[in-house]
Amino acid sequence: MTQERDKAAQGREAVGAKGPDELRREIERTRSELGDTVEELAGKADVKGRARARAADLRDKAGAVTVQLRSSAAQAGHTVQGKASHAGHAVEHSLPGPIRSAVQVGVRHPRPVLVVGAAAGVVVAAGVWRRRHGGR
Repeated sequence: MTQERDKAAQGREAVGAKGPDELRREIERTRSELGDTVEELAGKADVKGRARARAADLRDKAGAVTVQLRSSAAQAGHTVQGKASHAGHAVEHSLPGPIRSAVQVGVRHPRPVLVVGAAAGVVVAAGVWRRRHGGR
């Protein structure tokens, strides 16, 4: 027991032997560590603030994904448009002359083509209706 008391006394003497400048530095370091600890604990206790920060992070990520998806969709659209154009030109050049001329007129003046197409659709629908309802 005496040895333990002697060691404790030596430890106090060692602490007491420090100079005032060293003690001030140690106090300042302890204050700084304590301030950091208090700040860390306050941050952990601020559930609302952490939730807001998480929501902001998720919004940023969602925005980045949206931009990436739009870019990919635009690129895919351009690719499809290019392939469709190429296929259209290939079909156009493989058509006989009179049909090609009719298609070109239809492209230049689409309204009459749409009207004729709608009329043809009505005629077909009427025929189907008559067939299903016994020709009434």
